[in-house]
Amino acid sequence: MEDGLTKMWISFFAMGLMFVSVIVTIVSREKLKGWIQKTLLTFSFFCMMIAGLIIFLVVFSGPVPE
Repeated sequence: MEDGLTKMWISFFAMGLMFVSVIVTIVSREKLKGWIQKTLLTFSFFCMMIAGLIIFLVVFSGPVPE
């Protein structure tokens, strides 16, 4: 990751994944039951894990040289 603007867009994508994860979790816990609920909660978990990994890589890749 070299370009600062690219890192910004990648981190926005990760934040969007976190938002999707929260919305899916709320909807599945409030409205659904059975295997559909478990499937959506698993999807939500994977979205959160991928978003966390992306943010970890963006933050620890260091500052962008000017």
